[in-house]
Amino acid sequence: MNRIISRSLLLIAVLFFPWIAFAEKEKTPKTKAPISVHEYQLDNGLKVLVKQDKRAPIAVLQLWYRVGTSYEHEGITGLSHALEHLMFKGTTTKASGQFEVILSENGARNNAFTSQDYTAYYEVLAKDRIEVAFELEADRMRNLILDPKEFKKEIEVVKEERRMRTDDRPTSALREQFNAVAFMNSPYRAPVIGWMVDLDTMTLDDLKDWYKKWYAPNNATLVVVGDVDPEHIKALSEKYFAQIPSRKLPVVKRRTEVEQFGERYLQVKRPAKVPSLYMGFKTPSMIDAIKPVKGQQKVEKWEPYALEVLATILDGGSSARLAKHIIRGQEIAVGAGAGYYGYGRLSNLFVLTGTPAKGITVMQLKAALLQEIKALKDQKVTADELKRVKAQVIASEVYERDSIEHIATLLGSLESTGIGYQLMDDYVPQILAVTAEQIQSVANKYLINDHLTVAELIPQTLNKENKDKKKVIKKEPKITMETEQKPTTTTETQATIEKSQEVTKDTDTAPVNKKSAEPKNEIKGETK
Repeated sequence: MNRIISRSLLLIAVLFFPWIAFAEKEKTPKTKAPISVHEYQLDNGLKVLVKQDKRAPIAVLQLWYRVGTSYEHEGITGLSHALEHLMFKGTTTKASGQFEVILSENGARNNAFTSQDYTAYYEVLAKDRIEVAFELEADRMRNLILDPKEFKKEIEVVKEERRMRTDDRPTSALREQFNAVAFMNSPYRAPVIGWMVDLDTMTLDDLKDWYKKWYAPNNATLVVVGDVDPEHIKALSEKYFAQIPSRKLPVVKRRTEVEQFGERYLQVKRPAKVPSLYMGFKTPSMIDAIKPVKGQQKVEKWEPYALEVLATILDGGSSARLAKHIIRGQEIAVGAGAGYYGYGRLSNLFVLTGTPAKGITVMQLKAALLQEIKALKDQKVTADELKRVKAQVIASEVYERDSIEHIATLLGSLESTGIGYQLMDDYVPQILAVTAEQIQSVANKYLINDHLTVAELIPQTLNKENKDKKKVIKKEPKITMETEQKPTTTTETQATIEKSQEVTKDTDTAPVNKKSAEPKNEIKGETK
């Protein structure tokens, strides 16, 4: 989710802080133009966030539940995502399939997504039809029917989704295995979609228990952005959600990652065309600076912002260091990327990825990437480079279509991870305040080899038996979404390489009715 958060924050900057792009000084401004968010809370604990945007006569409603893969324990991985699938089935008041029919009749677009930290459902529709979304979301929060026949069918859809999105994609399989080794105690070690062994043993009772535990108004945030009247949205919230009782929620302990005492290395052998490299350093997240954990190393408020700028220095387009030195200069890689995962509810990673050029080994590429990190440790970035990177950070969203969905997703994700939507006001000034000394400091403090995990993809040939298996997989209808946190930067070149890695599959294996809910730069390579 990282990428969606940071890029959306930048979009907010462009829309609501236009003076920043023309500021001559890089000091934190004394005054800030407020981002008007109306906040309400119902007696049952439901939080409602409303952002008025009159640029078009449409609105987006998103309902965020604070439950995802990081709330699951071993043996039930993938439960949050599987329940997301079943949420599109029937309720005590509406038959299975009627949900989609009603929204379609009202010209709405809808879907859902599950991440490590939350599960969210949304509708985009004309402003005068917003009440339809309220009625439907309130209905399935309280009245969902978990039917054995629907479960039997839908769990197979989830399994096929896992095969298609992870098992048959070598770079996805590499990333999944990497996470399982990089983390020992953190729940981020488990994939959002779940391990296949857990999907095989999942039961309907598991889903019923999960729904009962977490799907309650006091564990949810309702976000509405668009051409709406905040007071009208408040009234609709009261009308449809106020009668739903709150529940006693399970106590969630913050599982912190144990200290790492040396570099970890793993090989992943999968059918692929070219080798690949995935590396990650343990780093703090924004939440560690806002809500520190007792006994953990202190994280200064500016450090996550410095790590984000550092990632942009390495991988912020064709003029960034990886593209300039690794790809074009030394021609060691055909693709390379860097990213900082900093906006989850737990600590995460600073990641480096790459695909070596022909005749170059993965270990040679690793050495070249680590040399770039060493350069940031040994020498401060120049004033010109820092100025350029900051300008790029602020301006990068100008060329993308602004969207009320981005803003709503930003509000919901920040609130659901415990960071708080108020971070929107602080983000741009904090980025502009980052200094060369701070970038050098976080590089030396966090990007150390004893906290590094390295994964190497070793290509294997695709044997005939596996090819035959791919030809007998059936199509399945409804596919929703699962997402993981995304780093703040990644190169288009690397994305192209990842696509080329995919083993050729029969087109018959592709699911139908695939929807795209979150912005493309978030779900790329991660959605169902």
